[in-house]
Amino acid sequence: MINDNHEKRIKDPLYGWVMVFCVFVLGALAFGMLASVSVFLKPLSNEFGWSRASTSFGYTITSFGSAIFGVLWGYIADKYGSRWFGLFAIFIMAGSLFLLSKQDSLVQFYALYFVFGAFGGSLVGSPLYANVGFWFKNNPGFAIGIAAAGGAAGQGVLPFLVGFLIESRGWQTAYLYLAVIYLVVGTPVAVLIRESPLRNMVRKSKVPEVRTFPLLEKEIISWICAAVIFCCICMSVPIVHLVPLLTDNNFSVEFSTSILMLLMFCGIIGRILGGKLGDTIGALPTYILMSIGQTISVFWFPYTISSFYLCLLAIFFGVSYSGVMSSILVCIRIMVSSKIAGRAMSIVAFFGWTGMGLGGFLGGYFYDLTGDYFLSFKFASLIGMINLFILCGLFWRVKYKQNIARRVRQS
Repeated sequence: MINDNHEKRIKDPLYGWVMVFCVFVLGALAFGMLASVSVFLKPLSNEFGWSRASTSFGYTITSFGSAIFGVLWGYIADKYGSRWFGLFAIFIMAGSLFLLSKQDSLVQFYALYFVFGAFGGSLVGSPLYANVGFWFKNNPGFAIGIAAAGGAAGQGVLPFLVGFLIESRGWQTAYLYLAVIYLVVGTPVAVLIRESPLRNMVRKSKVPEVRTFPLLEKEIISWICAAVIFCCICMSVPIVHLVPLLTDNNFSVEFSTSILMLLMFCGIIGRILGGKLGDTIGALPTYILMSIGQTISVFWFPYTISSFYLCLLAIFFGVSYSGVMSSILVCIRIMVSSKIAGRAMSIVAFFGWTGMGLGGFLGGYFYDLTGDYFLSFKFASLIGMINLFILCGLFWRVKYKQNIARRVRQS
């Protein structure tokens, strides 16, 4: 108890909040482009005659690229640090967007989105979230939640901006303008990135860290990976297909992107709330609570035709799905040691990106199969239930091990 109180009295470095700002902005750029796939979907389909499944597969390609290379970047971050990750990512993302303005085939479309994810988005994802988490000993969940809120902010602002640019200038100009925005906004932010002092110290030390969590790290990562893949399939269907769903239901592009923007802005609250709740009631209970909200809300999107109720549903889904994302990050921060945090988050992200990619593609596939989105969103909700089943199993497993440890101490 004395050691715990002493640790809480230690002030976190102020530069940690600079890192929170950096990851907020870079995450906004990376995740904002992913959400913008839904806005590009119909213009590209109409321009080149691609099916919705084929076009939305660009999101899948980006997700798979992020998944595969994210693990590599996690290992590199644990061994060498993540000092230059942001700067490298900005140049890759901007270059990919510039070339996307020139592309004219599915092969080019897929290749450029793969590069964007593999060498751009994945670099400013898990490795930098792990870095941020270990700048803070006091309320790390709150700090991670604010950093992760950048992804929601980008997913709200960029699709709306892209919709405006496409309507006024066309899809080629939209990609070109985005490339310029990424360079101008991202470059000065990326140069501010520094490595956490704690992770620097642990990386150089040969003494193992002291852990108090009752499960082995390999078991924790396995449980969370199993849940995350289903969790992300569930959440990605609305993210990729909400704008096409609403425009199919005779809502304007402006209204549809506004609903997506509302959803994502509420995601800012959800990610901060998820991080704060992780500090208060525990990361795993928060993950379960937010997953329940996500699973319930995703089912109702195709059935909601009122503008007012669409806004309410977008708010509820935005808060819950984003709370899921930050609670996953807090779970890793709390449950594993700082020495392997980068690779742990990246391995979990591998399954998360895989789920996001599958969900984006399957949402389009079921649309092509049936001609509407009812089956797509029902499928997403069913998959969300599988995620909840796995999380409840992990919760029971943790309680079981804690009870055993308590009996050992009492005997």
